[in-house]
Amino acid sequence: MTHPLTTSFSTVRDLLRYGVTRFSSAQLAFGHGSTNAYDEAAYLILHTLHLPLDLLDPFLDARLTTDEVDTVLGVIERRVTDRVPAAYITNEAWMHGLRFYVDERVIVPRSFIGELLEDGLQPYVEDPETVGAVLELCTGSASLAILAAHAFPNADIDAVDLSAPALEVARRNVHDHGLDGRIALFEGDLFAPLPERRYDVILTNPPYVNAGSMEALPPEYRHEPAMALAGGADGMDIVRRIVSEARDWLTDAGVLVVEIGNERENVEAVFGGLDLVWLPTSAGDDQVFLIQAADLPV
Repeated sequence: MTHPLTTSFSTVRDLLRYGVTRFSSAQLAFGHGSTNAYDEAAYLILHTLHLPLDLLDPFLDARLTTDEVDTVLGVIERRVTDRVPAAYITNEAWMHGLRFYVDERVIVPRSFIGELLEDGLQPYVEDPETVGAVLELCTGSASLAILAAHAFPNADIDAVDLSAPALEVARRNVHDHGLDGRIALFEGDLFAPLPERRYDVILTNPPYVNAGSMEALPPEYRHEPAMALAGGADGMDIVRRIVSEARDWLTDAGVLVVEIGNERENVEAVFGGLDLVWLPTSAGDDQVFLIQAADLPV
């Protein structure tokens, strides 16, 4: 069915103005690739029109066909009406220049660990090229496993998830990035499905949202799998298990890197006796912690 406003617009600029107004007035929640109404509208318009995502200005005054306008308006209305993350509409998410397929079987990739992998976790990993084995727990779409394969070019990567549907998405992404030979996917509960071995690096962006915050999540976040977000009363249910078992899976010089979102207070309440290193990210120094193997409980 044709959108009632289709004949009111003729250019990308028209649609961008309308999209920003529509998103702002609807008080949408962002955080799945965009942080504001303008960026979200621009991304959805460019993607829908099959235009380069990094070249908005040259196309602002391009005149569109009626069908193109109608299609874009349909996407804008879906974003507002269904309150679904843009990544689920486009079936893609971008991290550090890499594209990942996503749908509602996985949370939308947005881990700050991706930033830390850009320099191979140095100085905590002395030489990224000597890393031979990396483990990612709670892999979801496998985005961090794939970024780790680039950060540690000589490493084999194991990636684990409890969700079989999530691993279907992960398998697609691993194949799309040509990494079938380097990334092995395992279905199961944290370390349980793994063969006995030691890792130089363990990465995880586990479920860590505390119960109170889960109840207050905006609708966009409720489209994501709850099991990938909910971390129990204090958000630490899965984190506790990872920290308690990680020493058995790390090399003597290995490191564990854990993303915990806004839960630093709960982390320090649970693990205050451990030597945690809080790593700087674009969101501050309270999102990700690192702990050396020697400092983990045995």
